[in-house]
Amino acid sequence: MSASKSNFIQLVEIMRKLRSSNGCPWDREQTNDSLKMFTIEEAYEVLDAIESGSSEELKDELGDLLLQVIFHSQIQDEKGNFDIEDVAQAIKEKLIRRHPHVFADVEVLDSNDVIKNWNAIKEDEKKSKNVSLNSSIFGDIPKSFPSLNRAQEVQKRASRLGFDWVEIDDVILKLEEELRELRIALRSHDKDSTCEEIGDLLFTCVNISRFLGYDAEDLCRKSIKKFEKRFDFLQRRMTQKKIRLTDLTNDELNSEWNAAKRANL
Repeated sequence: MSASKSNFIQLVEIMRKLRSSNGCPWDREQTNDSLKMFTIEEAYEVLDAIESGSSEELKDELGDLLLQVIFHSQIQDEKGNFDIEDVAQAIKEKLIRRHPHVFADVEVLDSNDVIKNWNAIKEDEKKSKNVSLNSSIFGDIPKSFPSLNRAQEVQKRASRLGFDWVEIDDVILKLEEELRELRIALRSHDKDSTCEEIGDLLFTCVNISRFLGYDAEDLCRKSIKKFEKRFDFLQRRMTQKKIRLTDLTNDELNSEWNAAKRANL
């Protein structure tokens, strides 16, 4: 390949070659639908790379994600719908359109003003695309979103229309209410009611994190990572002592768990 061409152009040409009649059989067989889970997987691997703090790992994973964008675009190009240049043009125009405080004469005081303008412009875009005024405000939230992400986005959109709590104490009271309702459901041995109350409890927990300005998915990921570290520490200790976890009493298990917590894990 010509050294004068940018790496990006060369990457696009490589994908075009892979999809050609004398390219790769596997790449030729792929469709947008067959690739969708790979795209999600690559996005999560970017997230893992960010959390690892490794720039080298992040560079590698961003490349894998970029490949997915180029792959999907090439498939659509072969159908005559759009190519990677059209994708770049669309996002370029969107960024300019949604940043009038940078590319036009709109003035903003802070990032809150930016968000308000962004949302207002999005609504205007929907109207220009003849999106029905009767359509749900939640209609364009991806169904494939993880549940915590989707719950938080649903709550955010309701909040924009004034449907929100006034104080954090109100949300905490709601959490306590959901806990009481879960206890009642458990006492009734009603499986359906219990499942519903657990769901309500989780939804309220997301509301607490959102109201305080945190991302529920991110907080949950961090808690999972903390649990994994503590459990691995506990398991190593028990292996060294030649003790099985199942042989510990509840008090002994709690004592060992507290030791893992004291290790600042």
